[in-house]
Amino acid sequence: MITDGINFLNELEKLKAVDRRSYPIGLNRKENSAEHSWSLAMAVMTIAPLVDTELDVFRAIQMALIHDVVEIDAGDTFCYADQSGKYEKELSAAKRIFGILPSPLSQTYLELWQEFEHRSTKEALFVNAFDRILPLIQNHNGEGRSWTENQVYYEQAFERNQTIKDGSEELWIYALQIMDAARKSGWLPSKSDQDGVINSESLRSST
Repeated sequence: MITDGINFLNELEKLKAVDRRSYPIGLNRKENSAEHSWSLAMAVMTIAPLVDTELDVFRAIQMALIHDVVEIDAGDTFCYADQSGKYEKELSAAKRIFGILPSPLSQTYLELWQEFEHRSTKEALFVNAFDRILPLIQNHNGEGRSWTENQVYYEQAFERNQTIKDGSEELWIYALQIMDAARKSGWLPSKSDQDGVINSESLRSST
């Protein structure tokens, strides 16, 4: 039993080799998925009690730590790229990786991952919200480096991150402030912002 657990932990080491598109604040290299998972868990542990005292913070932290384990097999899919086939590929990875563990722990981990993916609880919604806001924070602190490198526009960021409000209205307001500030700074340009009038207010009024 312990050997199975150690084998699983050894497998998790591979997550440190999976690079993302974002850059850690203050570093001139890309963040890896293990670092992101730790950052997400710390963010959830710190912010959740401040915005919703009814959240099961421990369960949310578990989801944060486990949500990207599948990238060991599936790799990191850029959030603005085509997402077709992503879930099926990641589900297969989840079954293999969590299957290293004995039952019932393997099933518990799989169910946690699926809860996150399906956004089926308020904890999953909150973790998903912070999973989206962390890259916004990193990009804003890095003067939009990842956005610029990948030619991301304001409208794309606004559309993708609207689901943040499902997890926390307070986080969504903060995300809007980040995106609007980044647009004004030229780090997150709008496709149609010729006169400096495209912002979250105008996009919200059109949806």
